[in-house]
Amino acid sequence: MDKATAAEYQEKRGASVASASHVKETFGATIDNEQEHQLTLRYVFKHHKALIGWSFYWAMCAVGWGFDAQVNGAMISVPAFRRDFGYMLDGEPVIPASWLIAFNIVSAVGQFFGGFLCSWIADRIGRKASLLAAIIVCTGGIVGEIFSTSRGAFVASKFILGLGLGFYLTLGPLACSEITPVVLRGISTAGINLGIAVGQLLSNGVIKGFGARDDRWAYAGPFAIQLFFSAFLLAGLPFVPETPWYLVRKNKDEEALRSLQRLWGKDFDVSAKLAALQTTIEEELQQKKASLVDCFRGTNLLRTGISVGVFACQHLVGIIFVLGYSTYFFQLAGLDTARSFDLGVGVTACGVLGNFCSWFVVNSYGRRKIFVGGMGALTVLLLVIGIMDVVPTGAAKWVQASCTVIYAFVYFLTIGAMAFVLLGETSSTSLRANTTALATATQAVFGIAMNFAIPYMVNPDEGNLKGKVGFIFGGLAAIATFGSYIYVPELKGRTFNEIDTMFFRHVPPRKMGHYEVIN
Repeated sequence: MDKATAAEYQEKRGASVASASHVKETFGATIDNEQEHQLTLRYVFKHHKALIGWSFYWAMCAVGWGFDAQVNGAMISVPAFRRDFGYMLDGEPVIPASWLIAFNIVSAVGQFFGGFLCSWIADRIGRKASLLAAIIVCTGGIVGEIFSTSRGAFVASKFILGLGLGFYLTLGPLACSEITPVVLRGISTAGINLGIAVGQLLSNGVIKGFGARDDRWAYAGPFAIQLFFSAFLLAGLPFVPETPWYLVRKNKDEEALRSLQRLWGKDFDVSAKLAALQTTIEEELQQKKASLVDCFRGTNLLRTGISVGVFACQHLVGIIFVLGYSTYFFQLAGLDTARSFDLGVGVTACGVLGNFCSWFVVNSYGRRKIFVGGMGALTVLLLVIGIMDVVPTGAAKWVQASCTVIYAFVYFLTIGAMAFVLLGETSSTSLRANTTALATATQAVFGIAMNFAIPYMVNPDEGNLKGKVGFIFGGLAAIATFGSYIYVPELKGRTFNEIDTMFFRHVPPRKMGHYEVIN
């Protein structure tokens, strides 16, 4: 909506287009609320391309996270890595389960602390400065990985990288939810998961290209590729606008106005948007200063529970097992190394396709139907994977492989994308940085638990369960599906003020989609 359109709209409501201060004092917040509902996705793509571009930039934070998450599991399928950091068992190099656990867990531990540190820093020095800190830390960790020759040095480098990735996974959804309008918010925050999927696809592709080498660059090469993501983010950092939400909270209204103008375009009257931000934040300031503890008080407890619960669901459906260990799983199922690499790339490619398709359904079918439906479908796929493992035929192995590919598509189409959308919408505006940090911490804690348990489940020298792990995660997924049916809300098309109102009025989450907000 450009200046002329905004003026015409205000004239219809009997309001004069006066100064920004007049808009703020009278109709600012109301006008912005109405404008948000009138915007269409086509209009945003046509007239507000900067919003699209900068959403893409912040989503790139997740690419590095996805690359690292995938490379952890896929690296154990690289013979040179197993040779240099493992031992020989029956003539084959095997990574000790105890060290494999440390290798995988230490990154999640770093992300746990990195997420909370980022939320504290981001609310004090801004989202841009926090991203610079993340780039520096990640670059240091990557360089350490490349040149490590001992297990201790390698684990230390993984921890440093994990700290930076905790920043990435906190800043991406935080910034995307703060710069986008209602109509774009779902696609933008779902783009975070697309970044993760793209990172995983690139990781598998790079491992396929390097993994057959006999020297140490078979595994050092994929780690080195991660430097590209740091370079990309660093190149765009001087130009990305700081989020207006942060600037208004710091009483930098003039800078916030310039940021809004850069995001929405020079021909758009951003005075109403600035007024709406000021009104919302002034209401927040009337309450006591928000802290991490407030995430667990009053209605914020439910909002926090939903925000972190959707990420817990991702791990309860076995995402680390199915995607992180897909290449290794194919090898354990009896497929040759080359074929397992191909299928690993295919799995993540289907994930990218699924997340891309989520853009076309998030605004049509909403969040709740997609999330709950996805949970049910993934539960069935996991149980089929488990059943096929007890069927002693070659065809059963290919059914397992097919289910893995379908799983990747369904996961990224549904709960993978919707978790980030729900995080951006469900979290309170005053506690968004803290809630996002808690979501990052949830990812880390469950990642630690799964990376501890899965090697013992699948390693030949331990549980050797292979596809029977599907029974374990199928049962956990069934429980999580029931919980998501009760607690996952429908917030499609809702402004942050409307969302605040529904939670304040204690509307049950499963009924929010049909609730009419009347002020």
